[in-house]
Amino acid sequence: MSGSLEQKKKVAQTWFERLRDDICSSFEACEDEVSVANTMEASARGSFERSTWKRPKNEDGTEGGGGVTSVMRGRVFEKVGVNVSTVYGSFSEKFQSEIQGAEEDPRFWASGISIVSHPRSPHVPIAHMNTRMIVTTKNWFGGGADLTPIFQNDQDKADFHGALKAVCDDHDTGHFPEGYHPKFKKWCDEYFFLPHRKEMRGVGGIFYDYLDTGDWDADFSFTQDVGRAFLDIYPKILRRNVSKNWTEKERRTQLIKRGRYVEFNLIHDKGTKFGLMTGGNTEAILMSLPPLASWP
Repeated sequence: MSGSLEQKKKVAQTWFERLRDDICSSFEACEDEVSVANTMEASARGSFERSTWKRPKNEDGTEGGGGVTSVMRGRVFEKVGVNVSTVYGSFSEKFQSEIQGAEEDPRFWASGISIVSHPRSPHVPIAHMNTRMIVTTKNWFGGGADLTPIFQNDQDKADFHGALKAVCDDHDTGHFPEGYHPKFKKWCDEYFFLPHRKEMRGVGGIFYDYLDTGDWDADFSFTQDVGRAFLDIYPKILRRNVSKNWTEKERRTQLIKRGRYVEFNLIHDKGTKFGLMTGGNTEAILMSLPPLASWP
């Protein structure tokens, strides 16, 4: 789009908020429509509860932005969070060197959406998706989506990867010699890896950062379609698995897998570090953690 950077920021922020609304509606529909096996103690339909937060004011007294945290607990989703935030201010001197374009000028603006789903059924994979726009002296998009099944399901894995590959192939500008999907899939496999466990967090997906091909419209359109693809494919995976019966042994396996998820998000995840180091809302930042987890 033609227009100033300020206009582009507003367009991106509006998109993230609209995607949030669409995803929340889709997930609430799952709570309404799906016949759930092994509901355990949770038989009531869930609905999202939203809470607004504000980032502390910047040192010069200006506002620092904020966001809305949307969390649902129900019969299908033991816990799912859909967060949107738009924050701005200046990085600390310590953090400047870690962010592209911030060494010259510490001021930043960032807007994005983050989703993490912890289903009640061990047969429905944990899922994560986030997309964002960040502005320093440079501006770029980043994000991705990945799937963490408790038990291997080749069809789920193939469909999830296929949906993301289709988006990458549709938007591949030739900016990267190896191609969007090979690059972003490899990046995801390497990023969502627990070195202390020597294992991947799940079965991967795509991950990208610092996406600035020189065509803002193309980069934004790709980022939008990553969100749309997740909105389409994950409820399909959920619906075909959620009615399967499970055992207490399978539930224990699920809780241990969630423990691995906790380890990654607290030790390695860049989004967690970014949020905490920029004065974000702690509850929103830690929304990705499951309500229950276990270690053997």
